[in-house]
Amino acid sequence: MSVRNIVNIDEGKCNGCGLCVTACAEGAIQLVGGKARLVSETYCDGLGACLGHCPQGAITLSQRESAEFDEHAVKEHLARQEHPAAAAEGFVCPGMRQQSLRKPAANAAAAPSASGAAASELTHWPIQLKLISPAAQCLRGADLLLVADCVPFAMGDFHAKFLTNRSVVVGCPKLDDSEFYAQKLAEILLTARPKSLTVIHMEVPCCSGLTRIAQKAIMASGSVIGFEDVTISLQGEVINRI
Repeated sequence: MSVRNIVNIDEGKCNGCGLCVTACAEGAIQLVGGKARLVSETYCDGLGACLGHCPQGAITLSQRESAEFDEHAVKEHLARQEHPAAAAEGFVCPGMRQQSLRKPAANAAAAPSASGAAASELTHWPIQLKLISPAAQCLRGADLLLVADCVPFAMGDFHAKFLTNRSVVVGCPKLDDSEFYAQKLAEILLTARPKSLTVIHMEVPCCSGLTRIAQKAIMASGSVIGFEDVTISLQGEVINRI
């Protein structure tokens, strides 16, 4: 035991949005009964990365006597969260639970299944930038796609052309909080250290905000990373690659 910084959560203020859960790279916070809770002091590093993500101001840091931060325990805890049966400490929303999906066979997207549908190239869940943890195994050393929500709808061969053997996060630069996205992506770059980042967005002007989010995150994280910017037309064609 030692005196150190530990997260405090005011359940009276918490609205259960879960943003602090995804902001905590150590998995120390989970939703239990619709409220955010610190599930173990040994998982909390006391740095307070979750503070700025709570819209209700329900999270604070305080110095108190507590168990030491245990990095080994954190790694085991995060490994358990990779599986659907994880999170014995409390409820985790299925939409936020990290899962590794079946790895598609080579060229599966090009070959229709018995039902006539092309196989999915998606290998992990969640994919929303708001929900995925920076410590997710699927992001580590990955070729990462940052994709505008509308792209896969406009582009019929998105899976075959871009998603194969890549990890993906998605979001809308017009409707969502771009500052939050930049901070979250910077955390991913620092924690997971992907080997490349490809931004794919629509040709409409507002969608290019995703490129600015990525550039801001790269600068904030100080990452040296392969970067590509891809623009998709409303007809689903690649019209620019930088």
